[in-house]
Amino acid sequence: MKRQKRVAVINDITGFGRCSIAAALPIISAMKIQCCPLPTAILSAHTGFPNYILRDFTQDMKPYMEHWKSQMLEFDGIGTGFLGSKEQIGEVIHFFDLFKTEDNLVLVDPVMGDYGKLYSSYTEEMCEEMKKLIPYADILTPNLTEACRLLDIPYETADTSEEGLHQICERLSEMGPDKIVITGLQGDEIITNYVYEKGKETRKVLVDKIGKDRSGTGDVFSSVLFGDVINGKEFYDAASHAAEFITKVIRYTVKLHTPEHYGLCFERYLYELGQES
Repeated sequence: MKRQKRVAVINDITGFGRCSIAAALPIISAMKIQCCPLPTAILSAHTGFPNYILRDFTQDMKPYMEHWKSQMLEFDGIGTGFLGSKEQIGEVIHFFDLFKTEDNLVLVDPVMGDYGKLYSSYTEEMCEEMKKLIPYADILTPNLTEACRLLDIPYETADTSEEGLHQICERLSEMGPDKIVITGLQGDEIITNYVYEKGKETRKVLVDKIGKDRSGTGDVFSSVLFGDVINGKEFYDAASHAAEFITKVIRYTVKLHTPEHYGLCFERYLYELGQES
């Protein structure tokens, strides 16, 4: 029986701040794909705010996914984002065991840190556990910090030349994924996304650097990329589209004088994602 395309997204639900599922759900839905959230936690606002309310969902993740299995649900894709504990990483592996097939795509966004530092919730044990997700991934979207940590490369001495980035991607690909984007490589005026696809020529997506870093940018990038690939777009074209979409949205967000921790004002352009899908 023919049905609408459907993906599962494993991430937290944040009420304010435009990140995680609060970004993925509207973006993927606008791309005409049913987006089914499996929450890892529920927050009033993301952790970039000075205070927030957080409810951990770890103990409910297994019965939640097993209910889905009892309903014989199938997914065209599975996406993972920020995980709050090593126990949640184990629950994600259980989800893969239940729902990953030869016919669906898994995107792992290993949200671990940035600018050479891990996020405060990440321990060394969690970093080691995160490596266990990589063999399940078809697509991996780390920033440079996360790529280095997954490979145990010192961030400070990482080779970011063309050859060095290619070697990083090849090593990550040996762990599982055939498609990789090293996101958000910072230049003075340009941001580079390094796009690797096994068996194809490696390419770069270059976009203008606009203002300061904004919360949720990685979630928006991975959501547009994921939606495009599920809809059949070539991987490099999907990465280009995601980067171009973010650039357009950031220009608009800056124009509105939106605080950086309020995220990207992508709502203005959701209709375009629908027209392009």
